[in-house]
Amino acid sequence: MRFLHIRLWLVASIVVLPVALAAQTFRTENGYAQFTSKVPLHSFTGESDDLVARIALADSTVDFYIDLTTFKTGIGKRDKDMRKTLETDEYPFAEFFGKLTTDFDPSIESDQAALVQGDFSIHGVTRFVEISGTLRMAGDDLLLSAHWKFDLEDYDIVPPRLLIMKVDPVQEIRIEVILRPES
Repeated sequence: MRFLHIRLWLVASIVVLPVALAAQTFRTENGYAQFTSKVPLHSFTGESDDLVARIALADSTVDFYIDLTTFKTGIGKRDKDMRKTLETDEYPFAEFFGKLTTDFDPSIESDQAALVQGDFSIHGVTRFVEISGTLRMAGDDLLLSAHWKFDLEDYDIVPPRLLIMKVDPVQEIRIEVILRPES
């Protein structure tokens, strides 16, 4: 009889656990975001640990936003110029809202390819984008990694000039996020 109870409990765990995980929502307020900007013969990065992210596996929604003033490049004047270029007084945030379009199995604790589609907004302009990356469960946490490029000019941002050199309008973006289960 005891063996039957153990088997029933094991079967119930196998069936219920993935369903419970699939219904979970994950969130963070301190994700890592980085951009890389290039000028001839030089590149620089800006970094922030203030990316806010939420992923709801039940309906596959993905929502990220960041206060652009939190990016630091290591040089105060460059940070000030970046905020002026992005007009952060008027447009302080960048945001992505969309859907995870690939399957994700939360019972697998290895990297799984992920594709999201949705709207990316910056500088008052919103465009539909597709972003690829990876998702992975690590215990109760959900790890996300993504890398993509966007063109400043697509968002009505005029790339700044440094003397006679113009900043490349194509910016490389990378995010690394540890999302914890939402209560």
